Amino acid sequence: MIPNRMGTEIGSTAEHALYAMLDGVETRWACPENRTGAKGSAAIAGGGRKGSPFLPIASGETVVLAEEQGISGIVRRIWITLNDRSPRMLRSLRIDMYWDGSEQAAVSAPLGDFFGTGLGLVTPFQAALFSSPEGRSFNCAVPMPFRTGMKITVTNEGDEALRMFFYDVDYTIGDRHAADALYFHAHFRREYPTTQRRDYEILPKLQGRGRFLGTNIGVNPDTSRYGLSWWGEGECKIYLDGDDEYPSLCSTGTEDYIGTGWEQGTFSNLYQGCHVADKTSMSFCFYRYHVPDPVYFQRDIKVTMQQIGYWDPQTRDKFMESGVRVMEAREERIIDFAADAPESIPDYGVFEREDDWSSCAYFYLDSPASNLPELADVKLRVAGLDVR
Repeated sequence: MIPNRMGTEIGSTAEHALYAMLDGVETRWACPENRTGAKGSAAIAGGGRKGSPFLPIASGETVVLAEEQGISGIVRRIWITLNDRSPRMLRSLRIDMYWDGSEQAAVSAPLGDFFGTGLGLVTPFQAALFSSPEGRSFNCAVPMPFRTGMKITVTNEGDEALRMFFYDVDYTIGDRHAADALYFHAHFRREYPTTQRRDYEILPKLQGRGRFLGTNIGVNPDTSRYGLSWWGEGECKIYLDGDDEYPSLCSTGTEDYIGTGWEQGTFSNLYQGCHVADKTSMSFCFYRYHVPDPVYFQRDIKVTMQQIGYWDPQTRDKFMESGVRVMEAREERIIDFAADAPESIPDYGVFEREDDWSSCAYFYLDSPASNLPELADVKLRVAGLDVR
C-alpha cells in the first residue's frame, strides 16, 4: 500500500500510478445531465443537445446530487456553480453527505463555507483541497471513501428560490479499501458574537479515532467597538487524547497558524492561505490544511482558537479618543482608555475580544457518524451577513 496525499491508505498501490488500470473499478459522473450517474444515461435530455445543464432548487427543496447503494467507491471531485453567489444564498444552501447507509450526515455545512468560501465572500483562490477559479465556482478534491454506499444532497433552507444550480460529482465504484480507511467529515460552527476568555471551538470535542485535516475560518470583527485594530493574536490550541486544561499542540498566533506572520494579507498556497483580507472592515477568510503535517488522534480531539486582540501606540491613541474599555488578556485587569491615567496604560498590549467567528472543520473518522451537534439553524447562519 502507498499512502495517498492525505496519508490514508485507500486502495491498492496501482491506484497511485497514472498509467495503471484498477481491476473492477468504474468511473461515474453524476450531474444534471445524468442524475443517477448510470452507464449510458448521460446527455439524453433535449435530444442530447445540452438539454439539462442545471437544476432549479426551490425554497425548502432537497435535491440528491449523487447516490450509490450496495457498492464501495470513492468520491474524488465535486464541482458546483450557481447563478446566485450572494453571502445569504451560500449560507442558506446546505450540503449533506452520508456514508454506508448512516442516517446521520458526516458532512453538514453551508455550501459556501464547506468549499472554503468563508463569510459567503466568493473570491479566486487555489489550494490543495479546495479552489475557486476566478471566484465563480466551487471545487473540492478531497478523497471520500465509502464501503457500501453514499448519498450527497443539497437543501435550499433560504427564502429565495435558486434558479440555476450546476454540478458534477465525480467518483469511482468498486474500489477496495484497506481495513483502516477512514470516513470524511466536515463540521460548521458560528459564534455571533464570541465570549471573552472562552476560546472559539473550531472543532468541539470529538470522540473516535482519526485525523484532523484542517479548517477554513471567517472573521467579521466588531469594528464599532474596537475600530480597525488587529484581532488575530489568539493561538490555535489542539487537545488530543485526554488533554484537559492544557492542549498538546499550540500555535503562537492566528496568522502564525496559517503560516504567515505580523498580521496577514491575501495569499493562497497549497496548504494555507488568506483569500479575503479587507483592511477597510478587518474581515478576513483564511485556511490551513494539515496534509504534510498530519494531526492524528486515537480517542478524542478538540480544536480551539483564542479571541485576543492587540494594541500598539497608534491604536492606543485611537482607543483613548473613542473611550474603549477592554480586559487585558494576561492579567485580566480592566483597562479604561478614557478614564485611566495615560501613564498607566502601556504602549503595547493584548486584550480579550468578542467578534463574529465562523468555520468549517474537516476530518477523517473511523465511523460514518460522529457525536458532534447538528448544523445550526439557517437564521443563525445568515444573521448579520448583509451588514458589512
